[in-house]
Amino acid sequence: MANEHIQEIERYIRTVKERVRNIAATSPFERYMPSLIVEMVYNCVFWLNTFPHKDGVHATISSRAIMMGQKITYDKHCKVEFGKYVQVYEKHNNSMEPRMSGAIALRPSGNEQGRH
Repeated sequence: MANEHIQEIERYIRTVKERVRNIAATSPFERYMPSLIVEMVYNCVFWLNTFPHKDGVHATISSRAIMMGQKITYDKHCKVEFGKYVQVYEKHNNSMEPRMSGAIALRPSGNEQGRH
């Protein structure tokens, strides 16, 4: 069994790599911090597990819905693309300090509220 590769897993890894390369090619950044690359991979795996696979366990229910019991909806979870600049709410008081700060959107959290 040494040096045997499982074709389905090898194909899945290639698919994740292709999607990460696609994100990297279409984003405006020239260099990536290692943590951002990790988030790119998480993002790709998140979306791959969100849709049912044609050879999967169930024809209409995704593996994420089976394992987590949570479904993804377009209105809540597809608001912001990976790598986009967004404004994030900060805790504040009544001073003149800014109440928002800039951030990079990574991925939906997958919860019912649709947070990113």
